[in-house]
Amino acid sequence: MDEPELLVESDGGVLTVTFNRPRQRNAMTWGMYEGLYDACERADADDEIRVMVLKAAGDKAFVAGTDISQFADFSSGADGVAYEEKIARIVTRLEDVGVPTVAVVRGFCVGGGLGIASVCDLRVAARSARFGIPIARTLGNCLSMNNYSLLLQHLGPARTLDMLLRARLFTGEEAAAAGFVAELCEDGDLDATADGVVQTLLGHAPLSMWAAKEAVRRIRRASIPNGDDIVGRVFGSEDFHTAVAAFAAKQPVVWQGR
Repeated sequence: MDEPELLVESDGGVLTVTFNRPRQRNAMTWGMYEGLYDACERADADDEIRVMVLKAAGDKAFVAGTDISQFADFSSGADGVAYEEKIARIVTRLEDVGVPTVAVVRGFCVGGGLGIASVCDLRVAARSARFGIPIARTLGNCLSMNNYSLLLQHLGPARTLDMLLRARLFTGEEAAAAGFVAELCEDGDLDATADGVVQTLLGHAPLSMWAAKEAVRRIRRASIPNGDDIVGRVFGSEDFHTAVAAFAAKQPVVWQGR
């Protein structure tokens, strides 16, 4: 019997969500996204839960984006807008969780994985961690305005454009220097370091932490403009449809800009 793609366990006031597709570098399926949403509901419904932790099975990746097969049936820009709305429902719910959320990152944290980590309150990472959204050299798609806002909040405009335009991955050290990673450690120390952060959070005042989370969230969201026109143009482009097929066939893409 196959193991579940997402594991959710509660112990000692901590709800732990484990992305469990290590052979696929924990690329997210729709079922995993929905399971993450349900875990957020559980965290807020259970008064015993004081911290929510997100981590991954295996040592290659936290989450290596959304499973590319999810894009195979896209036929227009409207499909891209609908996709981003579905993703926004999940990441917004994660950002809205009332207790502190901690992403524990080893290996690749890219694409949708970076979006998930970005809405967590704290990130603990191993030196092997790599952070980025290399879509300019892979699928030729774009982000939602909400995700651009998250990157700007965490990295600032210069680092955000560096990450996106050059499609490069930030090292654990670079992410820590930018303030995106709260604790950076050796790979073998990741679990112990993450547990130390969790234990600190368990000892702090829940309402003080909630107020800080809520204030930061409201300030960020207050300035997000609509970006459906951007998403529709890019996801409806010839470049995107060509790139999805090329990715599946492991072929290079010749970008046309249309």
